[in-house]
Amino acid sequence: MILEIAEIRIAPGQQAAFEEAIQRAITTVAVRAKGMRGYKVNKGIESPERYVLQIFWDTLENHTVDFRQGPLFAEWRAIIGPFFASPPVVEHFTLVTKSD
Repeated sequence: MILEIAEIRIAPGQQAAFEEAIQRAITTVAVRAKGMRGYKVNKGIESPERYVLQIFWDTLENHTVDFRQGPLFAEWRAIIGPFFASPPVVEHFTLVTKSD
């Protein structure tokens, strides 16, 4: 399993609208993506305009090829893209160890 982590910064004062939009984007678009297995969205305490989105994928290609290069990505960006203060920073990770 691959973990995608996206650091998202939005414009000040847009938290409530962004939180509704990202929930809608995930539940109506991302869940239809091949290999998407789950997600978490966390909001910064010290920086309330900063969010960390975690999406779990079966393979790296499910995100980078199937989703990012497919038709769902345009739908995704249309919903949440207008809130971005800067482009999200996205990286991928593999599990090394975890708690029980």
